Amino acid sequence: MNIFWHEIKANRKSLLVWSAVMVLLVLTAVAKFSAFHNNPESLAILDSIPKSVLDGMNMRAFNLVKLDGFFGVVFSYFSLMGAMAAAMWGSESIAREERDKTVEFSLVLPITRSKLVTAKLLAALVNCVLFVLITWGASALSARAYQPDAGFYKFLGQEMAAMFLIELVFLAMGVLLGCVLKKYKLAGSMAISIILTAYVLFVVSRMHEKLDVLRFVTPFRYFDAADFYKTGRFEPVYLALSAGIIVVCLAAAYLVYARRDMMI
Repeated sequence: MNIFWHEIKANRKSLLVWSAVMVLLVLTAVAKFSAFHNNPESLAILDSIPKSVLDGMNMRAFNLVKLDGFFGVVFSYFSLMGAMAAAMWGSESIAREERDKTVEFSLVLPITRSKLVTAKLLAALVNCVLFVLITWGASALSARAYQPDAGFYKFLGQEMAAMFLIELVFLAMGVLLGCVLKKYKLAGSMAISIILTAYVLFVVSRMHEKLDVLRFVTPFRYFDAADFYKTGRFEPVYLALSAGIIVVCLAAAYLVYARRDMMI
């Protein structure tokens, strides 16, 4: 339990920074919505953009003059931020011991390595929950100026659930990278590289029907706002894929970390 609270404190500054950036992103998005609100003529600017690009950015899947439609478009940026934050918390929590030269102290504690990883994982998970709640609160409060109906708040709740699920996937990947990579400096940078690649694949997969098969290789496509906006639910196959990725990554992380030679 002491390790858990130590990790919570160690991640406090990072949580504040990521949250501040997210709140700024939400406020900026809502401010930009004022140009589209009840103004269909403003959509004429999109006519000069190729349809494939609009599809990649989900801009043809939603009505931008409506608040829920605008939030549907910007959701991909929210999920990208959540994924990067979660992956960094996961990888940094494991790599921190070697980076700060506290491995020797941690190894002499009367706990197993699996319990050490569990405490760090739970602390990172708390950060993910708080990050989603902060994003949810900032979005709901900033949207009040437009007097949204119950449908908007329901859709916003679905977006936040999707964002949390995406965070879980990349948190598990981050923990795995932190446990596997012997050079702690590589864990964070590799996690970000994987996320950006997955995001690019998400955009590309929506640009043409022939590229739709890529939806199975990028978690961002598992929880595409355009899809659950239409159906009102998450697809079971994508939930199963996400659960599989999380279980495999965490199982591998525990197995590798238990046998790993630590750099003291």
